[in-house]
Amino acid sequence: MTRLKALVLLSGGMDSVTLAYFASKQYDVRLALSFNYGQRHKKELDFAREHAKRLGAEHRIIDLSHLCDLLKGSSLTQDDIIVPDGHYAEETMKATVVPNRNAMMLSIAYAAGISGGYSAVFTAVHAGDHFIYPDCRPQFISALDTALEIGNAGFNPQGLKIMAPFVSMTKAEIASTAHSLGVPLESTWSCYKGAALHCGTCGTCHERQEALWLAGVPDKTVYECPLPQFISERKA
Repeated sequence: MTRLKALVLLSGGMDSVTLAYFASKQYDVRLALSFNYGQRHKKELDFAREHAKRLGAEHRIIDLSHLCDLLKGSSLTQDDIIVPDGHYAEETMKATVVPNRNAMMLSIAYAAGISGGYSAVFTAVHAGDHFIYPDCRPQFISALDTALEIGNAGFNPQGLKIMAPFVSMTKAEIASTAHSLGVPLESTWSCYKGAALHCGTCGTCHERQEALWLAGVPDKTVYECPLPQFISERKA
């Protein structure tokens, strides 16, 4: 039986990489889209390329770096704003918000999906993102899907939909899913600081360590400063 075609938004982080493997179990994942929006952690794109190749999907990097001057106020796109350390539940994490990031990426992916005759666009937004990032919340994904469907009425014969299967899942549940799928999470990138190693202390590093610890999944990531509360025999 011929499987429906899908494309995935693939950043190179543990969530989107896990999503790509998850989607490939149900769909024919033909295309993986990554975005260079001037993020200081653009080394994540190398990991995205690696996993797209493993899955046999075409990998395209969409260059939005010329928008950096317009996307001000975020520590991810401005070198003079420090990436905050701490947990995502802290107010300081708002410094990592890039305005309208998911709307831009999903709109481009949706247009590519319409043009390419795809049936699904997969995005890895999850419940852990809801507190800080409004464009990761279920109501936003649902509203954008509706808006794009209306905006392409009569030109969507495949019934293209935005699929967000992790939207109600915790990061720990995603880590568990990755483990069950055999996803090599050590070949993913989370750290927003974008240095040679994961820093271990920024919000994404904190979230990554906590999720793997809660899921009981071995954390093979090398951190500059691993958080002591998550160091255990499971690292071996």
